[in-house]
Amino acid sequence: MHRPLWRQRDFTFLWAGQTVSEIGSAVTLLAMPLTALVALHASTFQVGLLSSTVTAPWLLVALPAGMLVDRLARRKLMITCDAARMVLIGSVPLAALVKLLTLTQLYLVAFMAGSATVLFTIAYQSYLPALVSREQLVDANGKLQVSQEVADLVGPGLGGGLVGLLGAAGAMVTDSVSYAVSMVSLLLIRSREFPDPIAKLDPARSRPLKELAAGLSFVFKEPVLRRTTEYSAVTNLCTSISVSLELIFLVRILHVRPVYTGLVIAASALGGVVAAVMARPLARIIGSVRIMLVCALGFVPVGLLIPAAEPGWGILLFVAGSAARSFSVVTYTVAQVSYRQTVCPRILLGRMNAATRWIMWGTIPFGGLLAGVLGSAIGIHATLWIAAGVAWLAGLLLFLSPLRAMRDIPQPGPNDVRPPASGRAATPTPAEARR
Repeated sequence: MHRPLWRQRDFTFLWAGQTVSEIGSAVTLLAMPLTALVALHASTFQVGLLSSTVTAPWLLVALPAGMLVDRLARRKLMITCDAARMVLIGSVPLAALVKLLTLTQLYLVAFMAGSATVLFTIAYQSYLPALVSREQLVDANGKLQVSQEVADLVGPGLGGGLVGLLGAAGAMVTDSVSYAVSMVSLLLIRSREFPDPIAKLDPARSRPLKELAAGLSFVFKEPVLRRTTEYSAVTNLCTSISVSLELIFLVRILHVRPVYTGLVIAASALGGVVAAVMARPLARIIGSVRIMLVCALGFVPVGLLIPAAEPGWGILLFVAGSAARSFSVVTYTVAQVSYRQTVCPRILLGRMNAATRWIMWGTIPFGGLLAGVLGSAIGIHATLWIAAGVAWLAGLLLFLSPLRAMRDIPQPGPNDVRPPASGRAATPTPAEARR
């Protein structure tokens, strides 16, 4: 019997630090585009381009980041990324204070902080199995997802208040401070990392292309992982299109005052909070794999309510559609991440996570660009309808896959070695060392 996660010191520090960091990031998610939109008078296309700049590193940086994650100490890598993001995000309110802020700086900060986020996220998902047992992965991912959803609930409202008090750029100070808190929480973790054989390889004798291909090869050879990755890539593209335009949709079409947009977005995040709390019991009742199919075909269609929203009470349709979308995304994400953390050999975790993220999140920058182009060409309403419709149809990728016949995550192979539940380092077996 494993100790409950809330009684495991190292996981608790990781969880607490990420909760604070996610809240800060949620403030920036609102404050950065509002800075461009209100303070710098950016156009629809420029706001879409800013959204693409934040996520472009997933396309450009993710694969080599996976190699770094499998070679370097993951916790130290995460601490370095937090330090970089603290400085980068903090430069925006400083520039605004001395009236030197420009769109060019916003684009540079968005790309560089986004690159640090890519590296942090891949290290983070590859580090978690070193802190908790395999049986607790779904629970751990669910708890971490609770933090993200609480941040999505609290962050926009807090961001809206800070925007009203400090201005859009000034509100981003919160995010900079949150990265400092995350750094401290990571420094307080005592567990030694479980060393990977690949970390001992001589970089001068390694074959980078072969290492990069190993993660992609695993993803495409594992049938369920391949289909879930394809599905996520399509839905992330659609969600990126929608999210890139929703702030403009709220402000310019639904006539929501900028200071209140955070409250509307926060109300929409309630679905994600419910999903994160219910992730473990839902996986037990429906099946830890089958739940992904239920989310894709059962809840995604409700997202069609978003473009149906109108000024006045019709804004509630936006909230309902966004809440259903959040519920689906969170429940699906917890199941999908837990699945890939379980079926992948530990030595490949960094490159596998990098490969899946490269494919799944690599479509997001194109979503921001498509949002700007389509929003300008055919209108925001029409673009939102297209994005919601394609996201629903993407569920056929999962329905027409082996996932349809599965209920739960399969047991791991005999060669997959995991650290003990205490998080203490262990010695790899001779067979593992030869892989």
